[in-house]
Amino acid sequence: MVSKRKLSKTDASEENFKTDLPSRCSETKKSRISGQEKALAHVGVEDEGIFEELLRTSGIILKAGEGQNEIAVDQVFFKKKTVVETVIACSLSMFLLQLWWNLSSCRTLVHSYCESLIKLLLGIKILQPAVITLLLEKIPEFFFDIVGTFGTNFPRLIVNQFKWLDRLLDSQHLVRKLMQMLSVSPVPIQHDIITSLPEILEDSQQSEVARELSCLLKQGRRLTVPILDALSRLDLDAGLLAEVRQSAMTIVPSVKLEDLPVVVKFILHNVKAADAVEVISDLRKSLDLSSCVLPLQIIGSQKKIKSQVQASSSMSQVTSSQNCVKLLFDVIKLAVRFQKDVSEAWIKAIENSTSVSDHKVLDLIVLLLIHSTNTKNRKQTEKVLRSKIRLGCMPEQLMQKAFQNHSVVIKDFFPSILALAQMFLHSAHPSVVSFGSCMYKQAFAAFDSYCQQEVVTALVTHVCSGTETELDISLDVLTDLVVLHTSLLMRYATFVKTILDSTQKLNPCQIRKLFSILSTLAFSQRQEGSYIQDDMHMVIRKWLSSTVPNHKQMGIIGAVTMIGSVALKRNEGDGSSLERPELNSERDGQLSTLLDLVGFCCEQTPEVLALYYDELASLIEKQKGNLDLQLLEEFGKSLVEDFPSDFVVDLNPTVDGSFLFPVKSLFNLDEDESQGAIAINLLPLVSQSELGRVTEGASNQSKRVVSPICLSPCFRLLRLYTGEQNSGSLEEIDALLGCPLYLTDLEVEGKLDSLSKQEREFLCSLLFYALNWFREVSRAFSAGSGVALRSRVQLFFYILAVSATPGYVPPPAAFDSEALEAVPSLNAAGPVRKRNGRKKKTDGSKAGSADHSQADETSEGNQPDTELSEVEKTAAEREAGSPLAQLQSYRPYFRELDLEVFTVLHCGLLTKSVLDTEMHTEAREFVQLGPAELCFLLDDLCWKLEHVLTPGSTRRVPFPKERGYKDIGFSHLCQRSPKEVAMCVVKLLKPLCNHMENMHNYFQAVLIQNQGAEDEPGVNIQEHQLMSSCYQQLLLTFRSLFAWNGFSQHENTDLLRSALQVLADRLKPGETEFLLLEELISESFHYLLNFQQSVPSFHCAFILTQLLIAIAEKPMTGWKKEKMASLAKQFLCQSWVKPGGDREKGSQFNSELYTVLCVYLEHTDNILKSIEEISSVGVPELINSAKDGCSSTYPTLSRQTFPVFFRVMMAQLESSVKSIPAGKPSDLSEVQLEKLLRWNIAVRIFHILVNLVKVFDSRPVLSICLKFGRLFVEAFLKLAMPLLDYSFKKHRDDVQSLLKTLQLSTRQLHHMCGHSKIRQDIGLTNHVPLLKKSLEQFVYRVKAMLAFNHCQEAFWVGILKNRDLQGEEILSQAAEERDSDEEDSAESPAEVPLPRLPAAMGDSVETLVLTPRRRGGQPRL
Repeated sequence: MVSKRKLSKTDASEENFKTDLPSRCSETKKSRISGQEKALAHVGVEDEGIFEELLRTSGIILKAGEGQNEIAVDQVFFKKKTVVETVIACSLSMFLLQLWWNLSSCRTLVHSYCESLIKLLLGIKILQPAVITLLLEKIPEFFFDIVGTFGTNFPRLIVNQFKWLDRLLDSQHLVRKLMQMLSVSPVPIQHDIITSLPEILEDSQQSEVARELSCLLKQGRRLTVPILDALSRLDLDAGLLAEVRQSAMTIVPSVKLEDLPVVVKFILHNVKAADAVEVISDLRKSLDLSSCVLPLQIIGSQKKIKSQVQASSSMSQVTSSQNCVKLLFDVIKLAVRFQKDVSEAWIKAIENSTSVSDHKVLDLIVLLLIHSTNTKNRKQTEKVLRSKIRLGCMPEQLMQKAFQNHSVVIKDFFPSILALAQMFLHSAHPSVVSFGSCMYKQAFAAFDSYCQQEVVTALVTHVCSGTETELDISLDVLTDLVVLHTSLLMRYATFVKTILDSTQKLNPCQIRKLFSILSTLAFSQRQEGSYIQDDMHMVIRKWLSSTVPNHKQMGIIGAVTMIGSVALKRNEGDGSSLERPELNSERDGQLSTLLDLVGFCCEQTPEVLALYYDELASLIEKQKGNLDLQLLEEFGKSLVEDFPSDFVVDLNPTVDGSFLFPVKSLFNLDEDESQGAIAINLLPLVSQSELGRVTEGASNQSKRVVSPICLSPCFRLLRLYTGEQNSGSLEEIDALLGCPLYLTDLEVEGKLDSLSKQEREFLCSLLFYALNWFREVSRAFSAGSGVALRSRVQLFFYILAVSATPGYVPPPAAFDSEALEAVPSLNAAGPVRKRNGRKKKTDGSKAGSADHSQADETSEGNQPDTELSEVEKTAAEREAGSPLAQLQSYRPYFRELDLEVFTVLHCGLLTKSVLDTEMHTEAREFVQLGPAELCFLLDDLCWKLEHVLTPGSTRRVPFPKERGYKDIGFSHLCQRSPKEVAMCVVKLLKPLCNHMENMHNYFQAVLIQNQGAEDEPGVNIQEHQLMSSCYQQLLLTFRSLFAWNGFSQHENTDLLRSALQVLADRLKPGETEFLLLEELISESFHYLLNFQQSVPSFHCAFILTQLLIAIAEKPMTGWKKEKMASLAKQFLCQSWVKPGGDREKGSQFNSELYTVLCVYLEHTDNILKSIEEISSVGVPELINSAKDGCSSTYPTLSRQTFPVFFRVMMAQLESSVKSIPAGKPSDLSEVQLEKLLRWNIAVRIFHILVNLVKVFDSRPVLSICLKFGRLFVEAFLKLAMPLLDYSFKKHRDDVQSLLKTLQLSTRQLHHMCGHSKIRQDIGLTNHVPLLKKSLEQFVYRVKAMLAFNHCQEAFWVGILKNRDLQGEEILSQAAEERDSDEEDSAESPAEVPLPRLPAAMGDSVETLVLTPRRRGGQPRL
């Protein structure tokens, strides 16, 4: 009775606990003991010995001070007998009073968790409620002093006593009290209570408490970590787990950085396979690493303005942030490693992101993490990463941010980074190769010495591999590293030096890069680079002494590169000024010896001497203003003296000597200066050179050889050296700029046939030397100012129309490559080029065969690459009558025009008719270019831009017959960076816009004059062709510039803005300076869109389309897509006729049509509607037209181009249905109906396209239908069948109609399979097995859908007979014997024997037919 009465008092105190709790929270530590508690304390003091005696009697050994109390008896014995008897003997109330006093004085609390006295007392049934109440009442006393006087966290100790109790009499009461305590406690105590809940709660209480914790999670961010830690240890149902996970997902963007790893760990730990992709996608969108790390440049600026203490605090903040980010990726790494669903879902989530702005640094790091962690997912990771790079979704700026801000994290993935970079350099796509090179550079800059050594070793391996693309990119990376990190790369110079052992695989441009790298390392550090200098000297001496021409060329290039490094002015002191270094005598001796050796080795070989001149000239041009020319002064003086003595003579009316042709002075531009005039002694030099070839053995070896081969290179060196010495002035050599040449009479049109072979070759050589002289002098003219100088250029371009002798090999003009083979004759250099070795059909071939051959080229090849191949065909597709086209094969033998020559484009444009009447008159005050001159300049400019700015895999080859050095004709250009070339072109945009507007006006006038019919007799065909060629070259120039991938780099944004500003200023003069980049893009797009009405040919329309796409993709917005679709449709609906009246056709036209049609369907707002319009309107018009007719709505659709249209429509249809989401059980009825409608339209279009094969039955059309038919059926099985599963009951009629329409298409596909086997065409039968498999899967999948909806009796399955395209049955002997049995069979296909075709035709794959039954049970067909 005593115990019951005491317990009732205890219960009463428990009821008042909630009301007393707030008042207790307001008390301070000094007033913890109330009046009642003082009384308890007084009693406790009196009876203290009794309480301790009771504990000792019960088996507890009390220790004084910090000693641990001990229990001397078994815990069960203590609970069940001793303590109970003792409590009853001294009364429960007295025991609780003593316990309260000892709790207040903290004298008997035991620090050991498992052996705590309180823990033992809680295990006693009679004491548990009272002890729990006492403990909970004790917690509020520590609200404002949690640690307490004794330095112990008593609230945590108290809460820990409730963990893992063997039995709780009233767990609901305890949890309710803890949750009440949680609502009013300070954060540290809340933290302890929440983290202890999983060890206190019973299973039935977990869901209720989890909901309360989830609500608490939404209210604040201070308890995020303990709440999620507790929830992760609770057993939650799927619905509650999803709700809690969603709550955690909502706080990811705003959670503290130090708490972020815990939140992400909870989300990833509880993800299920079914919703893994959705969860990961939401997590990707919520995680933003840009706010996690303070940029280092901000920290740097803070160091300057803050005190040292504040700066160090900022740096510690950055370190802490980086550590948190590392913990975050450790969490992701664990999830990826041990949860297969997370790894695959993360890859899928990244793959599903299509917008460029959706991709973050997080995606790149996670892909690297997965690649380094999961070997099974590496191939998939590489595929996704490569695809994202190609699409531009992961630019190099993204990788740079990852390395700069998260190098601590990425360093752990260095093996994967190295492997990916090596793999990317093997890629054929230029953007992937560029990304791999950037990975090397960033890894070298961000990681430690071990990683740097591995990077250098990998780059050296690439260089020594012999693969040209790898070699170029690796040398470019090493060049960037040696410029940006010279001192770091110096540590690994030994590895770089080993490339000298593999120089036989390097071309001249690569030799320049290699020796530039080695020279920088050798001469930047005087002492450290001495051993590199010695090795370079030995290699160069060996090459120069060699009799192999290629080795001697490499020796010249390497020597000049070394000379440039020695003569380069150095940054001294703080680097603010350029001063000449004090070279020691040893280095002076080395330089002098090197110059003497090079000069001696070049004297007797004109080609080598010309290369020496060219290399020195290029060095002066590249290092303009940075060379210490005093070191080269001795050489420069000899150059100034040797050129006049070798190549210049006084101008006389007659010339002494006997020559093959009479000498005549031509092209004298300084006729007013008759006294003291000079001339270039060209014809006598050529005669002496030709004679010297015959009597070479009798020549004096001690005398320096003077050859016309060295004329142009020597003048180029003289011009650049003079300009460098005189601050750009050429007054000292001004007489050379206008002096005449000793040539012969060029009026030889009727005399060529009477000339001997020697005379013809001599005349051709003379003309080539003159041409190259004028090309070199034109550079000096364009550098001058004033109209008078530019007027002289007209005479240089005039002689380009002179023809050469067929089979003749001109003298070399580029000397850094091996000798070229004989070029083809002019008659064979035009339109006879074949593609892929195919021969054209004869005119007498049948129409069906013509269709077959045309479509074969279109469909069997790799269609996405046809655009690139056609770019290569641009030069070959020109008209044969054009002089430029005739001289195209001789381009390697012309001197290279420098970019400065194109300043001539600032002149205006004259029409050809005016130009012809004034070609030979004196220069007027205002001189303008003619179409021929403009076409010549633009053609050369286009070649240059495509060589430098266009990625390697898309370049057209200027000299397709040559298999040697690809930079022939671009040696000087390749020594400039792509950015330098782009800057030069941006400066030319204004005159280029002027010329293109002139072209637009010209063709608009032609259209008006002929009322839109360009094939009228009023059109001057020759002039039209020339102006059309100019228009084409202008569009190519714009496209090459704006399609340059360098504009995607952040450092080139200003250059892009400058280029766009020029175009936008044409529409809004003076208003574009302060426009945003997006506004400039829009204005430029509108400006170029205005030219759509005047394009003279489909090729120009194709280039304009590509140009607009290149500009619109920065970025592509909705209205731009609409404009692009409208433009492409306009070009498709336009009739393209040549000036002669013939319709445009051919392989080039087909491939360009493919691209334009793809642009139309990809940018239209409703792709299914557009495809249906073409197939339902355009194709019937074609079928009803004449044999050589076309569609009236789409004039570009003819029988020759039908395979192109058919392929694009099938591919785009298959691609569009993949964008329809798969059906879900949770979809609303309206959503299901909308998806069914889209699938009905797609299946109807598919049925139309498949049935077109009956009319257009050529092999390419069959191949396209078999391939994309299978892909369509597979997409239907994957995406549409889940929709039918869940919508069959609600939309039975729609589903039935959909399946019936598709069944008609599958029957036709089956007939195509039979037809392919009958024809025994391997190319077609390769598609049959996979297609038959998909058709069978379709049948059984429909049966499964019906079984799912309990309607499996609605369909029956039979055997479909093998038929050809005409519907005739394909019979075999075995089939005939079983024919009657098969026709009567209505059983399952597994129970019916299959018909077999002859062995030669292969096995017939079973095809099944689905037919719904009538209500009466009879089958309905």
